[in-house]
Amino acid sequence: MKKNQEIAKILEENREEIEAEKLVVYTIDECHLRYEDVCGYGWNIEGKPIEFPIDDYNARQTYYGALNIMTGDFILQEHKAGNGENTIDFIKELQKLNPSARLLIIWDGASYHSSEDFRKFLNEENKDLEINQWKITCIKMAPYAPKENPVEAIWLQLKTLLRRFRRFAKKFGIVKRMFKMFVKFKLFNLPDLKKYDAFSQFI
Repeated sequence: MKKNQEIAKILEENREEIEAEKLVVYTIDECHLRYEDVCGYGWNIEGKPIEFPIDDYNARQTYYGALNIMTGDFILQEHKAGNGENTIDFIKELQKLNPSARLLIIWDGASYHSSEDFRKFLNEENKDLEINQWKITCIKMAPYAPKENPVEAIWLQLKTLLRRFRRFAKKFGIVKRMFKMFVKFKLFNLPDLKKYDAFSQFI
């Protein structure tokens, strides 16, 4: 895809600064976790469906996730929804983790990634700076291509783990605690970036 080639080119052009950790690259995605997606039903050894009681079918939780493509560190932050304000909060958290580095953010075209609030935030952060010295640079992945974002692979693993332990998830609060625990103890495999077109030539 053309967009993947553009991302690959940007990474290669900035290789020296990325490897020196002067420019930190994150792929970001949001997970809108719903109780019914994880704990609604399962299957017994005879292949028959088993229903699990759910206390609130409408329960949901948004998580922002960022994968550092060089170190493999995965940052998780919980929010009530995906919007401009919460996106700004998450980017600020990444800045705190990398106080002496600039950020290169690679993500999808969700509307709140380019909301008015977020654009104002970027303009303020990058004010009076040359493009190659921007504190935060954002690049959008190809539209309708979730498989090109390695964070999606992490979400899939975490949800699969939740389904395996669904018998313990009698309330959505338990689901959320397990989700965060899986991340904290890194109970997932890091995606192989060589399998993603945008990163394969860089890694």
